[in-house]
Amino acid sequence: MAGRTTDAFSRLCARACPVCGSRDESEVFAESNVEAERLGDSAFSSRKEPELMRHRLVACPVCDTVYASPAPEARALVEEYERASFDSGEEARSASRTYARLVQALAPRLLRGGALDIGTGDGAFLEQLLAIGFDDVVGVEPSTAPIVAAAEPVRGLIRQGAFRASDFEPGRFSLITAFQTLEHVNDPLELCRGAVSLLAPGGALLLVCHDRRALVNRLMGTRSPINDIEHLQLFSPRSLTQVLGRAGLGVAGLARVRNDYPLRYWLRLAPVPARARWIAAADRLGLGAVQVSLRVGNLAAVGFVQAGGGPCGGPRTVRR
Repeated sequence: MAGRTTDAFSRLCARACPVCGSRDESEVFAESNVEAERLGDSAFSSRKEPELMRHRLVACPVCDTVYASPAPEARALVEEYERASFDSGEEARSASRTYARLVQALAPRLLRGGALDIGTGDGAFLEQLLAIGFDDVVGVEPSTAPIVAAAEPVRGLIRQGAFRASDFEPGRFSLITAFQTLEHVNDPLELCRGAVSLLAPGGALLLVCHDRRALVNRLMGTRSPINDIEHLQLFSPRSLTQVLGRAGLGVAGLARVRNDYPLRYWLRLAPVPARARWIAAADRLGLGAVQVSLRVGNLAAVGFVQAGGGPCGGPRTVRR
């Protein structure tokens, strides 16, 4: 595996800010500390134990995005995600319930119909969408392992590969979601514009991203798990608002997200020595699976397409 991952990091390309296009790299947020030989099958897996490695990160002075430059080529990243391991089914189910609450809060404004989840993993959230009442549910996921692990009722609803708007009919969906996915793609603005093109009038694009400006991430600095080799950009309320605006949507809601995960998962992320011992101790005491609700710097944003096809809703804050 080391050789394959090394290949992904041998072809790094300089890039402009993926949100506003600025090439001002005067503010370096952090230098690269990648040691490719230390990376294994979980390097591009969801909800992994942090390696605390990152690409060179630049803070954009125009839109407040932090982004990797230079960064791996898109093709190399797709290959890495295709073969990434998956062992976070329990955490995926916990996250799906959190995201379902966000969708249910939007229910009065949502049309029932098609729903697309980009970066769906093992499809746990697709099950929630079906339970909420969406009748045309699709997930897109580049990695093989989580699809293999998906529950039988939703496995056939998952399309493997990178998201391409051209794979779907324009106007098919009333809801498109991308949860902690924008950080991972080379062109997050293109993804959002493609998603908007697939929304029916009155449809919504719902995003959840890490908030680099959240207190916990500012306190932890470069030791925050969000500074990771998987993440090609990190957003703030300001930059995420710009993403939706440049994609053609007004921001109808911006919310801090409270996440529910098993205690053992929070311990996996904790910046403490001997994490494995803490996790083992929690499991021995019967506490590892206990759900713990925390705000750890995740941000949700939603934009609606007007009945006439334009953006709907001005900026406002919705707390969850």
